[in-house]
Amino acid sequence: MDALLQLKESLSDRYDIKREIGAGGMATVYLAQDLRHDRPVALKLLNPELGAVLGPERFLAEIRVTANLQHPNLLPLFDSGAVDRSTDRCDLVLLQLAVCRLECPRA
Repeated sequence: MDALLQLKESLSDRYDIKREIGAGGMATVYLAQDLRHDRPVALKLLNPELGAVLGPERFLAEIRVTANLQHPNLLPLFDSGAVDRSTDRCDLVLLQLAVCRLECPRA
């Protein structure tokens, strides 16, 4: 199953995934709507190829560091976890960030 489709299905009760915001060597970031809190968020999904090689430890370390950062120019971490704990695939680890500033026009 396609990773985006699996992500949409797994999180459909909490998030409405709109579109991809960007992708890098480690992860892909999607714009979504948090249905519980009615706010835009970014969901960061670990790339399956990287997860298969490195495992989720690198991504989990990033989550721990990000959760402790507080700065006006950084987006806060609200939540993190695995999309589907029934599999061993590392591509299902995600990180949720507030994204309101990503959608606002720049001055």
